[in-house]
Amino acid sequence: MSWTEVADGVFARRYDELDLTTGLVLGQERCLVIDTRGDVDQGAEFAAAVRELTELPWSVVYTHAHFDHAFGTTPFLPCDVWAHPGCLRALLKNGEADKRTWTAHYREEGKPEIADAIERTGPMPPDRLVADRAELDLGGRTVAFVHPGVAHTDHDLLVHIPDADVVFAGDVVEHGPHGFTAYSFGPDDQLDAWAAAMDALLALKPRIVVPGHGDPVDEEFVRTHRDGLLRLHELKTAGASLEEALRDSPYPEDVTRAALGFS
Repeated sequence: MSWTEVADGVFARRYDELDLTTGLVLGQERCLVIDTRGDVDQGAEFAAAVRELTELPWSVVYTHAHFDHAFGTTPFLPCDVWAHPGCLRALLKNGEADKRTWTAHYREEGKPEIADAIERTGPMPPDRLVADRAELDLGGRTVAFVHPGVAHTDHDLLVHIPDADVVFAGDVVEHGPHGFTAYSFGPDDQLDAWAAAMDALLALKPRIVVPGHGDPVDEEFVRTHRDGLLRLHELKTAGASLEEALRDSPYPEDVTRAALGFS
């Protein structure tokens, strides 16, 4: 885990666990923390890391409700927490079930310290809701929160720093070995809508895109995987067999199976 300054006063912090990438944006009067990691202990580590760089008061934004991005908020309180209304609904509906699921996952994986920390974690609902677009003044720097439409979830938020030409994309963009991983997709994903969300991201004309997992990327990376999603959508719409899909997909077998719903 380490900080990378991707632009003046704009930092990404990448972790070995789940290859998660979080963010920090500095203004003159406030700072913005982008996602908070997956449990109360991980959140405390991240909060301490932020304090190594700045003593400015902070705001938090969730790119989406999944536990690894939104469960580590308690150590940052008190602060305002921004998110899409769908993120609030997802946390209220699924937060406790997600705690149980991921606690069991980490116990089975032989990581009891993470399992114990998740059990001690209380998911923190957001209190500043962004249905479409909102701006936050950090003092000398304005950050925009943009809902690009249905993508990885129905409630993703992009975090745009216009003066730096940087977008934190959450899991709208992932930088796995092949762009996506098998874990990127769920059974109800709308691949064409996800591609359209990437177009909304590209319309912001970023120089640097920070994904929710992995290293920062550029516009060309986003275009490549926008086109990949559209190809997967074509195969799904055409009712391609598994053999046809594996032949014509731009992605390896595990990603193709997950995206197209093959078991």
